[in-house]
Amino acid sequence: MNFSDLTFMQQALRLARLAEEKGEVPVGAVLVFQDEIVGEGWNQPIGLQDPTAHAEIMALRDASQALSNYRLPGTTLYVTLEPCLMCVGAMIHARIERLVFGAYDARAGAVESVFHVLDDSHLNHHIEYEGGVLSEKCSQLLKDFFQKRRQG
Repeated sequence: MNFSDLTFMQQALRLARLAEEKGEVPVGAVLVFQDEIVGEGWNQPIGLQDPTAHAEIMALRDASQALSNYRLPGTTLYVTLEPCLMCVGAMIHARIERLVFGAYDARAGAVESVFHVLDDSHLNHHIEYEGGVLSEKCSQLLKDFFQKRRQG
């Protein structure tokens, strides 16, 4: 973890808070190329009525449009929650270079918690990854969100 990782994860947290304001599960993501944000996303499956509108997918779509390419080599994806199977699959197809995530997802995490997809030697593309960056802040945001929902 380095200063850039913390800076970009803070931006992902800002987007997660935006998702929460819109009534979505607070997950945010930014995609970075050459130290610049080229894609942003936050959870939007409820608002868009689209089960694929996870923060990671939205950031990949945004970056693909910005870079005019469905392949995103040399990029790093920062996301506040460990990605699910769908999102990990999309990252592999997009050829991102590195993944940095915050909170671990004990129910659906496809990187370290439940599945270890990125460690599979059968894949045609390998992604470096690091989990736990600003994990307490990322986890607390999710815990607070779900606690409010249960009370409300």
